[in-house]
Amino acid sequence: VSTLSKVENDQMSLTYDKLLQISEGLGLSLAEFLSPDHPESTGLARRSINRKEDGLRQTTPNYDYLYLSTDITKKRMIPVLTRIRARSLASFGPLVRHSGEEFIFVLEGAIEVHTEHYQPIRLDTGESTYIDSAMGHAYISVGDGDALVLGVCSSPHPNLQSTLLNLFAQTE
Repeated sequence: VSTLSKVENDQMSLTYDKLLQISEGLGLSLAEFLSPDHPESTGLARRSINRKEDGLRQTTPNYDYLYLSTDITKKRMIPVLTRIRARSLASFGPLVRHSGEEFIFVLEGAIEVHTEHYQPIRLDTGESTYIDSAMGHAYISVGDGDALVLGVCSSPHPNLQSTLLNLFAQTE
């Protein structure tokens, strides 16, 4: 632990022997430990900081998306601030589907969550839902003005963000 602390604080560099000890401690070969594509080695020290209005903005007829932490690639969770403008399911169009799961937390306003297998539910500020994203779904603003939600989409596929961007670009 003290060695790792010294490395993190730029007080020493790791020798081959120390790298070998760390990789063995993690149950990995040295090649696996140093490989950027190995699932266990990605994410050991990744970090992203989002300042106000940082992120990738995408606008569709129903939503204004602000994708957060876009500086990290191959992530399995996609955090998205979404302003919901759609006011009815009829104007929304077909339900949306994509791989993975998603968690939606209402920050402002009220929404109605429509899914293909359940009755619609209303969520007010401070309430949330967790759904299977492969199930058709849509979020409709039902309060005064637009609603703002924080969504986190997840998938075992490392390119989920690209998939979502392409999926919603087609709906513009």
